[in-house]
Amino acid sequence: MTSSADIEAIRREIAEKAPDRIKEDYAAAIAQTGFSEKSILLYFGLEAPDIRTYSPLPLAFIGDDVYGVIVRTLVVGKGNTSPGKLHTKCASIENAGAQARLLSTIEEVLSDEEADIVRRGRNSKPHTMAKNASVTDYLAATALEALIGYLYVLGRNERILYLVKTGLARTGLLQ
Repeated sequence: MTSSADIEAIRREIAEKAPDRIKEDYAAAIAQTGFSEKSILLYFGLEAPDIRTYSPLPLAFIGDDVYGVIVRTLVVGKGNTSPGKLHTKCASIENAGAQARLLSTIEEVLSDEEADIVRRGRNSKPHTMAKNASVTDYLAATALEALIGYLYVLGRNERILYLVKTGLARTGLLQ
């Protein structure tokens, strides 16, 4: 994993170069840091905020899409089919009830740090609620998404994949 000092050095080097070199330099940065929040912010010339300043809801906002990309990649990878069938399968895995079940199956393998993020996500006060989910399921789904968002921001993509794979296997949601 690349340190924040290394990433900062890459950012400074890219900023100093001529605009026609930025794409080449960005490709080198991606090769070193992977496709992550940090590489995206680096590309747009933004500083990564301190993770401790994120509340659970922005983490869940990012985590929702990261989880969605994983699920959609897996569903499409299972075979070529119509967009309607792809959507139906993804929706059955991405809905709040399914996410709540997935979270319940992985809680025992979470670190203390991860469990704390889940607790904060579950205790968050979202301004909206899903129309087809209970409050309990919705808050559990928010907790899972906050955890995934947190891990994504930290660049712990392998951990995200491990947790999602474990949860999907234990729930049978991907079958």
